[in-house]
Amino acid sequence: MPSAGRHRSGVPVKLAGGFSPAADDVEARLLGQPRSMGSREVSAKASVSILSARKFWHALGFPKVEDEDPVFTEADLFALQSVAALVRDGVFDEATALGMTRAFARTTDRLAVWQVQLMAEAIGELPPPQVETDEVDAGLDLTRGMPDPATARAAAAKLAEIADDLEPLLIYAWRRHLSAAISRMITDAEPIEDQPGVVRAVGFADLVSFTRLVRRLSERELARMVQRFEALASDVVTAHGGRVIKTVGDEVLFVAIGAAPAAAIALDLVEAMAEDDVLPDVRVGMAGGRVISRLGDVFGTTVNRASRLTAVARPRTVLVDDSLAASLASTSGFEMSALRSRNLRGIGPVTPWVLRRADQAGRRGRMGDDQPRDDGDDRGDLDHE
Repeated sequence: MPSAGRHRSGVPVKLAGGFSPAADDVEARLLGQPRSMGSREVSAKASVSILSARKFWHALGFPKVEDEDPVFTEADLFALQSVAALVRDGVFDEATALGMTRAFARTTDRLAVWQVQLMAEAIGELPPPQVETDEVDAGLDLTRGMPDPATARAAAAKLAEIADDLEPLLIYAWRRHLSAAISRMITDAEPIEDQPGVVRAVGFADLVSFTRLVRRLSERELARMVQRFEALASDVVTAHGGRVIKTVGDEVLFVAIGAAPAAAIALDLVEAMAEDDVLPDVRVGMAGGRVISRLGDVFGTTVNRASRLTAVARPRTVLVDDSLAASLASTSGFEMSALRSRNLRGIGPVTPWVLRRADQAGRRGRMGDDQPRDDGDDRGDLDHE
């Protein structure tokens, strides 16, 4: 497969203005070959039915195309042949092969969108070029949070230029995370009859007063704040061996194996956000128990209990359930105090425990009250049942 030009030997790209690569030129550099085959041709050359070829294309996340439309390249043919060979050799059945394809597609789709936005933002920060141009100055349109045409073209060109340099990093990261996932799977491979899933400590870290910030900040400022929150939270979680499951704007869902690492994560998150000049405070709710892990996400009552505890926690406060409190009772470095029982929607009665470091015992948060919030704000949009 022909490859795009290497970054070190590629055509220099001006980062703002003065360079307007056509979309098809960027596509050709990234895909390596022109689109030259229709779906019937590519399925025939791959020796698979056109129905199977369509299933593969849809699993990749691309829309339906007419059979005669020349939208496929030699790389598409090679990919289809590779997946078909795995099915023919008995490595996968078709359903598993399509599931693997969807996993790649959904992950790389999010990755690509993320990287495109990062590059556009980085280029938008550069000073405008000192050239005569009919285009508006490069940058982000603050009314829409989107790059203007000049910035978009410059970002596209730069990404096409460095794609070959980024590709090895993608493969490296995937293999590293695959190794870690396999290790966790082997460690968890001790099924208990009638108790599906794995035991995890589950936590939510929620930015305080996020709704007010949304009304006050520009889209660009809001995007920067969320990006900073995600980066800082990810650093804290992974430093203690935890995993970020997902982020939803103002909230991070994480898991950890063991109560002590989870407690360290939660308290570090509170401290890190409190010390940051840009981010608001966070509140954290955690629960321990069995969860169902599926397609990178986690589900079950334990997750919902952690979510409900987060909703009633005060700023700069970590609330844990009875399970984690019991696990941490004999762990040095942490202290807990029980609060009044709460009837959490969809969960039932739960006794929240305020978690602190041992040297912080007796100290109060900025709100001056560790009691749970009682404003009826139990969240209803984060159920993981």
